[in-house]
Amino acid sequence: MQGLPLSFADVKKAFQIKGQALSVLGGLSLDCPAGSFTALLGPSGCGKSTLLRLALGLESVDDGAVLVGGDSPAAVRKTGAVGVAFQDAALLPWRSVEDNILLPFQVLGGMRPDAQHIADLIQLVGLEGFEKAKPGELSGGMRQRVAIARSLATEPRLLLMDEPFGALDLILRRQMNLELQRIWSASRPTTLLITHGVDEAVYLADRVVVLSSRPATILADITIPFERPRGPALFRDPAFHTLCDEIGAWLEPQEGSQPA
Repeated sequence: MQGLPLSFADVKKAFQIKGQALSVLGGLSLDCPAGSFTALLGPSGCGKSTLLRLALGLESVDDGAVLVGGDSPAAVRKTGAVGVAFQDAALLPWRSVEDNILLPFQVLGGMRPDAQHIADLIQLVGLEGFEKAKPGELSGGMRQRVAIARSLATEPRLLLMDEPFGALDLILRRQMNLELQRIWSASRPTTLLITHGVDEAVYLADRVVVLSSRPATILADITIPFERPRGPALFRDPAFHTLCDEIGAWLEPQEGSQPA
């Protein structure tokens, strides 16, 4: 099933803070073609998570438009075509690992979960033997792995990820990078990943978009040249590190930028 294109057209968004309007997005445009993998980098507070919430239909724009496959984000979300993983696992504490992963099917209604599919997801994130465990019985990293599996449960055509591996140690994070690449390559959902890890962005994405401090503008839009599939050896490639350094330079404080 093909991914859905995601577009932000001249999007403006401000929040009221102590009676003052705080402009987060001041007319930002970004197109994510169907099946593409885009990583967003930028300073804390620049509006990355706001973009993701707009794409999910959890926030509304002040001006401009956000479209998923030509439709509103909220309408597409109700079809089960959108998967999401936030930094906070947000698991239901009274439900087992299996039941937390099954939750999207129950929320949407009418979709019949495949038991083998759920078992495969549990194996993918390395939680075999913990199918019946409650979140309180899991470590923070294990809880986040459940959330990642849940985001993939409905085989989404648009995948939105906000620092999904931030709670994991480096070894497991690299392992999950490899697994996410494999999953993405199999079905190619349009993916928007927010991360603070330059190496993670370069490894996973087709392109890396660097945002300025708020109100966010696009400082750089960099195409990633490495062929797929990408193996663990890429992390040791001098060309990989050179590109990471070049992208990292865009994240240095810009003259006249607002504090995050």
